[in-house]
Amino acid sequence: MTDLPGRENDPNENPFAMFGNPEQIAAAMRQFADMLSAPQSSGPVNWDMAKNIARHTVAAEGDPSVVEGERRQIVDALNLADLWLNEATALPSGVGNPQAWSRSEWIEKTVPVWQQLCDPVAARMVETMGGTLGAAGLPAEAQAMAGPLMGMMKQMGGMMVGQQIGQALGSLAREVVGSTDIGLPLSGDAALLPGGIAAFSQGLEMPAEEIRLYLALREAAHHRLFQHVPWLRAHLLNAVEEYARGITVDVSGLEEQLRGLDINNPEQIQEILGGGALLKPEETEQQKAALSRLETTLALIEGWVSTVVTGAAAGKLPSAAALGETVRRRRATGGPAEQTFATLVGLELRPRRLREAAALWQALEADRGVDGRDAVWNHPDLMPTASDLDDPAGFVRGEPEFDLSGLEASLRESAGENEKKDGEEKKDDGEEGRGA
Repeated sequence: MTDLPGRENDPNENPFAMFGNPEQIAAAMRQFADMLSAPQSSGPVNWDMAKNIARHTVAAEGDPSVVEGERRQIVDALNLADLWLNEATALPSGVGNPQAWSRSEWIEKTVPVWQQLCDPVAARMVETMGGTLGAAGLPAEAQAMAGPLMGMMKQMGGMMVGQQIGQALGSLAREVVGSTDIGLPLSGDAALLPGGIAAFSQGLEMPAEEIRLYLALREAAHHRLFQHVPWLRAHLLNAVEEYARGITVDVSGLEEQLRGLDINNPEQIQEILGGGALLKPEETEQQKAALSRLETTLALIEGWVSTVVTGAAAGKLPSAAALGETVRRRRATGGPAEQTFATLVGLELRPRRLREAAALWQALEADRGVDGRDAVWNHPDLMPTASDLDDPAGFVRGEPEFDLSGLEASLRESAGENEKKDGEEKKDDGEEGRGA
């Protein structure tokens, strides 16, 4: 009888009580099964396992499939938004195959880009974790004979990192509304998530159709840039990779946490696997340059999208200004998306100068028109720099035109002086000759 004093935790009454919360046990066993059943990966992260964990993470809180009505609403919104953008930008359409995704589909579609972004730093983490775990507690003479053990521990390190990446992507999938939320081209197709739009809309007293159309405008505008500015995608991803190559793992911090690790405490294990506190940039000049270039480019992308969307929505979406401010606050202050990215690659992916970038694009449009504004994307050398964000008017004015008439007058004056000098020298030579 469980109502007797002192019998609440009697194992004879509930023989499984000692093992803790059954739901936590089930989740842990499911993740462990993923780790064991996933095929061996050739890279630092087992991405099949990471995807499984990410899908389980979103399924735990519900991830219904997109029904036909939702799919039609999303496709219609993206097509209409793309039509409106024709009046606001010189770049052609980037919406060739508009799609509506569930959160699980977002994970599946974006993993290839995440793999490109995460593998460089994951490789460094796995190498360090494998060496630290393998050598922990071994005497010096035994470490030389521990080659197979080191290999096994590196494999375990790879599974640990893959588990963390899977959980991070699953958390991020619950926050995003499309394929371009974080400013990077995660997919070649324009797509929105009905579940993400519903979460974004909570607390906003605006018509659902206007919110959906505004987010569709942002998604479609991003895809115009990524598909019709050939150098932009590689420029962004290379900057992230270059920054990630400067990330190191705090070995002493990792060893300290591993020494106090309680394998029966899942919350402690999860905290250690978070990795964010263990990632430390070396702050080399190369890394600082990569970070500055990345932050500036992200701000320019976000500023251009904001400017173009504002122009396309003018007179059509009464809530556009309020929605624009909501998005700016979300991007500028950083939310779960930015925190998750920092966990994945050790980098806060946040455009810090959104208003300055938007002001620059608006000034360009006022001075050169829409075509002149968008022509700046033709080559990376034409793009504004971080210092240009401090002086948008100076960038718009550009270099002063060289006065060719002044150059010609200067050349004529110089030639006259040379002729006069030559004449005087000849005269002097003639007088010296007569004197002789």
